[in-house]
Amino acid sequence: MTMDVLITGGCGFIGSNFVRFILNAREDVRLVNIDNLTYAGNLANLDGMEGGFADRYHFIRGDICDPFCVKGLFERFQIRWVIHFAAESHVDRSILGPEAFIRTNVLGTFHLLETARNIWLQKDGSYPPDRRFLHISTDEVFGSLGDSGLFTEESPYDPSSPYSASKAAADHLARAYFRTYRLPVIMTHSSNNYGPYQFPEKLIPLMIQNARKGIELPVYGDGGNVRDWLYVEDHCRALLRVLEKGRPGETYNVGGMAEKRNSEVVELICEYLDRKLGIRGEGPRTKLIRFVLDRPGHDRRYALDTSKIRKELGWEPTMKFEQGIRTTIDWYLENTRWVEGILDGSYREYYAKQYGQRLGPQ
Repeated sequence: MTMDVLITGGCGFIGSNFVRFILNAREDVRLVNIDNLTYAGNLANLDGMEGGFADRYHFIRGDICDPFCVKGLFERFQIRWVIHFAAESHVDRSILGPEAFIRTNVLGTFHLLETARNIWLQKDGSYPPDRRFLHISTDEVFGSLGDSGLFTEESPYDPSSPYSASKAAADHLARAYFRTYRLPVIMTHSSNNYGPYQFPEKLIPLMIQNARKGIELPVYGDGGNVRDWLYVEDHCRALLRVLEKGRPGETYNVGGMAEKRNSEVVELICEYLDRKLGIRGEGPRTKLIRFVLDRPGHDRRYALDTSKIRKELGWEPTMKFEQGIRTTIDWYLENTRWVEGILDGSYREYYAKQYGQRLGPQ
């Protein structure tokens, strides 16, 4: 039997990777992808999916902040799982314009939770045992770590930016819906993802593009900020494992166990491109690194304790960072047309050509 699964934000970086992953991993899934196609939502990330998976993939352009749109999806499809990726997620943008983050990340999450509660609730006050609402969050809600230690699932929240504060608020809503209404919510916190289809304003794809072209590589502060890096396909495997085996009401940390300073990551990118493309006339690409004024509230270090998901669900990352960064760089070098479409804005024309003005569930 086919199972209807709703994914929000499936045209974004992690979402589009997960769409591909779950359709290949689970032949019983019919996937409904709702995405509002804001600046980071790109239909080209899933080019050919509707044809390639016949009636198992459906794209709907819609806004999760529109309760009528969300309700319409639940009425049209027999949704059993909700996988909630959709979020405004770039810290720098949240500093410049926080309102969009509050709207999407808080109000959008509320409408999804409330709709799932109303549609799934049975007359006896329970929910069917096969229902799951997976709320995907970030390690940034915990704030900044010192030089040692790890965030656990029980670490106190201490967000530093409008982005992380909006995600923290959404987390609290999701957890409250489990405690108050017993809605079968499961939550994950992941560390920094990297891999194919990441919007080229984030650190790794930005540095790849600039270094490839010989453009300066701006690194915040002294470059000593530490992040734990998780290859996106490892993240996808973890999310499916949580959906299949995780317990409602529980939270699971998903980390790559690959802590790197930002400057170290940029240097690795430069060194690999020097070997792959040759050293430019100006010298090694590390000469392009420029340390710039740090952004406000820049957390110094994130790192997650992943012992819970490893012990309870048997998941652990398989991609070593050094191999993952090479694989990622190779993908961007082989997909320069996709990158240039992002940079020149032409990717926004893709939707109009493919779908006209179709909005919401039809």
